[in-house]
Amino acid sequence: MTTHGFTITAEGPFDFGASLRFLEDWPATSALPSDGRALRFAYCAESDWLPIGVRVTAAPGGVEVATTRAPGPGIRAEVARILSLDVDGAGFAKLGQTDPVLGDLQRRRPGLRPVCFWSPWEAACWAVIVQRSSMLVASRIKQRIAERYGATVTLDDREYTAFPPPVSLLEADGLGLPVQKEEWLRGLARAALDGLLTTEHLRSLAPEEALAQLRALPGVGPFSAGLILIRGAGAPDAFPGDEPRLFALLREAYGLPEDAPPSAYRKAAEAWRPYRSWASFLFRAVSYGVMAD
Repeated sequence: MTTHGFTITAEGPFDFGASLRFLEDWPATSALPSDGRALRFAYCAESDWLPIGVRVTAAPGGVEVATTRAPGPGIRAEVARILSLDVDGAGFAKLGQTDPVLGDLQRRRPGLRPVCFWSPWEAACWAVIVQRSSMLVASRIKQRIAERYGATVTLDDREYTAFPPPVSLLEADGLGLPVQKEEWLRGLARAALDGLLTTEHLRSLAPEEALAQLRALPGVGPFSAGLILIRGAGAPDAFPGDEPRLFALLREAYGLPEDAPPSAYRKAAEAWRPYRSWASFLFRAVSYGVMAD
């Protein structure tokens, strides 16, 4: 099998091993085979919604990437987004020098950056599938949908299944989900094909505007909107507007009162600009071992 290679260089602290350890525990990706040295996966590229296999390994100052088809600028950018290597992280390290709480988290998970879904479209589908369900059950359902409607890519003599592109779910039924959730997924598929669930579109907007647009999509509430923007599109400076688990962590860390309004959490997060997403991710990753979404 012929592969095409390129390198992505990290700006600021980055530890690929920390990303791998996170992915091994994260329910959305825990089923991926891992040898502790490489990340291998298949997904449908936003540029053309065609499947592609990707292998990522550590390289001095960043990562080495191999793909099963020639990577254009779009695919290079997507792989960088998945590992948050499309953002200069030097300033994030400096934030830890002025915020002792954040600095302690950075020392406990050195070089860990947010690890994103392969695409905002896939993040949106996960947000619907996991609603009122355990992450383990949701992960199995998502994998079954991929096996039935997605394409299989061979990489390093092993097969990997890509979650299906939006067009494949427009008329799909029998997904193993309640009728309402299946209808929501079809609505999200239409939105993705209209360009509303792409990284380029979502990150071209101010975070507040992007969150508002996402909340208008079928089956997407405040928590899901934050997940799609932060962990799907990889927006580095968005703050979830309504996330009780994160708010509880911030209350304990910063001594906020039990009845603090959402505005108090937003005010506390102002000190993290322009890395509010990164700081929020780190709080959850350190406290739970994995992100609880």
